[in-house]
Amino acid sequence: MTIVDQPSLFISHGAPDLVLNETEAHRFLKQWGQSANPPKAILIISAHFESEQPNFSLGDAPDMIYDFGGFDPKLQTLVYPAPGRDSLAYRAGELLGQAGFHPAYERRGFDHGTWVPLMLLYPDATIPIVQLSVQPDESPEHHFRLGQALQPLRKENVLIIGSGSFTHNLSAVFGRNGLADRKASAPAWVTEFADWMDERLTRGNIDDLLSYRTKAPHAKQNHPTDEHLLPLYVALGAAGGDMAGERIHRSHEFGALMMDAYAFGNSSAAQVQVKSG
Repeated sequence: MTIVDQPSLFISHGAPDLVLNETEAHRFLKQWGQSANPPKAILIISAHFESEQPNFSLGDAPDMIYDFGGFDPKLQTLVYPAPGRDSLAYRAGELLGQAGFHPAYERRGFDHGTWVPLMLLYPDATIPIVQLSVQPDESPEHHFRLGQALQPLRKENVLIIGSGSFTHNLSAVFGRNGLADRKASAPAWVTEFADWMDERLTRGNIDDLLSYRTKAPHAKQNHPTDEHLLPLYVALGAAGGDMAGERIHRSHEFGALMMDAYAFGNSSAAQVQVKSG
């Protein structure tokens, strides 16, 4: 089958133990990977890979990074043995350079923002993976421009994934007594923010989205820091001219952790809807 292009995706990767718990988001990721056209490679922008300038991962056989604590010890034994692809890293870096960025490269393993969702999306671990960092001191607009520069990769059958969290207030997730109940109800300050974002994402209202921090209700409460939402803007920029997104999943965990996912830039792929439950 010849693939014309891939969509760009934003997915919420949740807590590291998402791979062990068959939640709605867990089922969604597994089913979406089974229903979508497989790419020849994946470029994933992880909220857990931070740097001052855009950095791409290198390495034919990346190691695992277990960048968390306090979860089931079994997680420390999981391995996602997907290969890297240096040629994709350099190709993507060339595109960023042409757009005025100054990319760098480093040998790096898979952090949980990468291996948790990919273990569910593509469990065979045969598709080559390259990671791109976020720049937490830069703006949503900066990350949107990163995505715009990377947009040609989609026509080369590369799936661009922004891996973050639609909401990410860890103080509310963990609370005074440790991790909240996974099935706890989402409070109004979470759902009102998610609804505001959804309306603008599905309409392609870029101006409001780039200014979400001052315009969205409860923005700072849902994102005390930006890094888990910044991958969304890379995926949005990579959509090219078709920036109205399709929400392909909505659920929440631990009350305050929205697990929403969106597809951009490819109407046929964006229409893939996976039922919850």
